[in-house]
Amino acid sequence: MQVQMANVTRLCGTKSIVTVNGEYPGPALLAREGDRVVVRVTNRVAHNVTLHWHGIRQLRTGWADGPAYVTQCPIQTGQSYVYDFTVTGQRGTLWWHAHISWLRATVYGAIIILPKHGVPYPFAAPHKEVPVVFGEWWKADTEAVVRQALRTGGAPNISDAFTINGLPGPLYNCSAKDTFKLKVEPGKTYMLRLVNAALNDELFFSVANHTLTVVEVDAVYVKPFTVKTLIISPGQTTNVLLTAKPFHPKANFYMSAAPYSTIRPGTFDNTTVAGILEYQKPGSPSVPSFDKDLPLSNDTGFVTNFTSKLRSLATPQYPAAVPRSVDKPFFFTVGLGTLPCPANTTCQQFAAAMNNVSLVLPSTALLQSHFTGVSRGVYGSNFPVTPLLKFNYTGAPPNNTNVAKGTKLLVLPFNTSVELVMQDTSILGFESHPLHLHGFNFFVVGQGFGNYDAVNDPAKFNLVDPVERNTVGVPAGGWVAIRFLADNPGVWFMHCHLEVHTTWGLRMAWLVLDGSLPSQKLLPPPADLPKC
Repeated sequence: MQVQMANVTRLCGTKSIVTVNGEYPGPALLAREGDRVVVRVTNRVAHNVTLHWHGIRQLRTGWADGPAYVTQCPIQTGQSYVYDFTVTGQRGTLWWHAHISWLRATVYGAIIILPKHGVPYPFAAPHKEVPVVFGEWWKADTEAVVRQALRTGGAPNISDAFTINGLPGPLYNCSAKDTFKLKVEPGKTYMLRLVNAALNDELFFSVANHTLTVVEVDAVYVKPFTVKTLIISPGQTTNVLLTAKPFHPKANFYMSAAPYSTIRPGTFDNTTVAGILEYQKPGSPSVPSFDKDLPLSNDTGFVTNFTSKLRSLATPQYPAAVPRSVDKPFFFTVGLGTLPCPANTTCQQFAAAMNNVSLVLPSTALLQSHFTGVSRGVYGSNFPVTPLLKFNYTGAPPNNTNVAKGTKLLVLPFNTSVELVMQDTSILGFESHPLHLHGFNFFVVGQGFGNYDAVNDPAKFNLVDPVERNTVGVPAGGWVAIRFLADNPGVWFMHCHLEVHTTWGLRMAWLVLDGSLPSQKLLPPPADLPKC
């Protein structure tokens, strides 16, 4: 993969963007369960670059995970790095993206992992499979957008459009020619491999006058269920089956995506991207039919209703190996805050934190520091396991909304079973936070609104068939409980997949120690690991 600049024209304007191989979106990576994947990445742009293989477990190969200053120093201009990992026990749709600053605005693509040879899907095989990757487009240079926001302490400028496979579609200026079109045959079933690669927006998605059957999320099969509309957060993937009508209708149909946001007041890109589902009948022109049924942008009830339907298959072939007992329970507050202003000034500097710690990335990679035993001055091992300041998390915010800055890891012995409750806070307003954990899948055993009740809520946890994911939305004004087994040694980033919140510090890292057996130890770093 060559990371290089390319000129791209969207929304009446041309700009130079960072791409892979000159493509926007980047090329899809196709593999099969059990494959070893070797990708040589060469940086031919003026920015430092890394790539993250989002959702790949990276068993003992943390060096290939990709987040800058966590598992590697970035690839510098003119340098190359080989990402080398094996796809173990995973099949489905994942994705890859840049993992430094805001470069993933244009540097991303799908990862399609087919089942092993001879292993069928647990549903009828579709006629055709199509990646549908949602993105977000700025007319401005996104690196300038984030630089300005960090300089002023305010919120960054919002995007100008959403895209489907890089195309904004007919509802935006100058964009009718830049429309994703899916040609279908009557009666045939299509699998849409949906990926939300947008930087800062969760999205509703629907296809006018058609239903979608959800069969997989985050590369894990789920009990199928049918909906008119679904919600997909940045970082998440969802495979759906769409069966075309049994006859040639007179119309084509819009495939639409629009944002879910609870920010009030506050601004977000409240536009709609549309592609077109085309029934091809020679010589019959048709007008697209539009779905006006997308939920309102702040419809939290819809989101809750959808996510509560997600269940693991929990079959002998695809078991739900949820930890039944917990070695270490943790409680994290997740939300926004502020940084103190310089003396004698009035300002608002936005920040974000987990347990009131806003992670500062070091100038050398955390994993390298851990592996070489040179952690002094790089990180501390004292990340707080409960909030330092206890308050009514979903009530009136405390008077002091400042967060602490630091570089702290949370250390886990190998094979620890973890339960983590993540609680949204009311500081600067409720927001949904799609939290992504690197290196692991986890089970979503419970969620609710208001403050988590440690006495009564665990009784309602689903330990039978909870959904298994790598990215979960912490509900706006609520909490989510996840469980996972820390069976992968290394340093693993956990962060909000809304890029603005990660930039403000809504991120932390787990350090999972080696086990006693050779197969439980982190492999040594490759010789070409980039230097800081």
